[in-house]
Amino acid sequence: MPGLADSAGGRQTLLILGASGDLTARLLLPGLGSLLASGLARNLVLIGSGSDGWGQQRWHDQVTASFAEAGASGAAIDDVLASTRYIASDVTKAEDMKSLLDACEGPPILYFALPPAIAVRSCEALTGIDLPKATRLVLEKPFGTGGDSAAALNELLLKLVDEHQIHRVDHFLGFSTVLNIIGLRFANRVLEPVLTSEHVESVDIIWDEDLGLESRARYYDGAGAMVDMIQSHLLQVLALLTMEAPASMTARDFRDDTSQILRATRLWDDDPVESSRRARYTAGNCGGRDLPAYADEEGIDPSRETETLAEIVVGIESWRWQGVPFRLRSGKALGSPRKEAVFNFHPSPHVPKGLIGVDRPDRLRLDMNVTGPGDPMGIDPVTLEAGFGKGDLPEYGEVLKGVLDDDPTLSVRGDTAVDCWRIIEPVDNAWRNGEVPLEEYAAGSKGPLGWASSDFPSE
Repeated sequence: MPGLADSAGGRQTLLILGASGDLTARLLLPGLGSLLASGLARNLVLIGSGSDGWGQQRWHDQVTASFAEAGASGAAIDDVLASTRYIASDVTKAEDMKSLLDACEGPPILYFALPPAIAVRSCEALTGIDLPKATRLVLEKPFGTGGDSAAALNELLLKLVDEHQIHRVDHFLGFSTVLNIIGLRFANRVLEPVLTSEHVESVDIIWDEDLGLESRARYYDGAGAMVDMIQSHLLQVLALLTMEAPASMTARDFRDDTSQILRATRLWDDDPVESSRRARYTAGNCGGRDLPAYADEEGIDPSRETETLAEIVVGIESWRWQGVPFRLRSGKALGSPRKEAVFNFHPSPHVPKGLIGVDRPDRLRLDMNVTGPGDPMGIDPVTLEAGFGKGDLPEYGEVLKGVLDDDPTLSVRGDTAVDCWRIIEPVDNAWRNGEVPLEEYAAGSKGPLGWASSDFPSE
């Protein structure tokens, strides 16, 4: 069945800037291959561009290998492989960008698979070019380096195209499990009525992983766990968990409601010191691998004191969620990885409290209290579970489907990008000023002493 990208007829061009980079080979091209193989995208021209001196054969080999890695085959794959081109260019020069646009067939989709600063310079180079009417711009997070720079980036992009033509990619929104949150909440009458401050005591949104730096020093040492995960991915998950039911799943309604909830989000008690913690891993064994201390990893500047484990607590100033603390945490090189969102309920009188959780992150878990199974007069906890499944497309397949279909529902709107920075900037300032100590934990451990079992703040 053809996707929306095919319904308008004609061809469109996906132009990947920074085509020789790791993001393109590891995520973009396999995602595109899966999308093409599914039959949800057709009539696509693929052009890669970069300044690394690649030639046509090397590009063709890379595209072929990435499609094969995704197990993608079929007529649409063959068509793209037969026509794909590589054009060497300096994407910060207006004349080179003009030549790239002239090489496109149909509406051009510019995917900036570039470091953020280079992406900005490339967009600046476009300001003097008369772009085709249906041009789409696709950018990877982080969107700016703070609230002011995110707002300035928005202004730059809006000089080029309208907001609905801008796709700010947060690939977490392409995870089928994350999208299942919407169906789980709003299609089950038994769940949605109890997701309020009357019943919910606290919420955990956790993404702790056993991976280390994994050759990402160039990016990660300038970002850290808070910017890499909390400022972007986990705040988007928070919005899905707490938003009101949208009137429809159109881009306008959906993004209006996620934006509204993030506008109402603040640090707990507006206190960045008491509502945040940070730590960095030292040498240890994690998942059977010996990891050096983060500060000793190649390409790391220890003086930056970049955190590999970050936690903040926020509240939402709304009728539904007033007084409920939300803990957002993400860390690397942890021996007990957790990838879950958990609603912790107020305890019933004289019996343990229960919870609803999106766990691991491919499983729904509901902990309940029942009588038995031994003593019928006793209360015992039981767990009901259900698997979600991975979905037909990988996360970047979902992302690219929205881009090719000209549907920005799963992209981050400009005002939301600014709000995500607003939420964490007081923490960033407190950390830079040394007001929150940088703790340590051994790679492969559960984290610093006291973190795993820490209590939420009280009102």
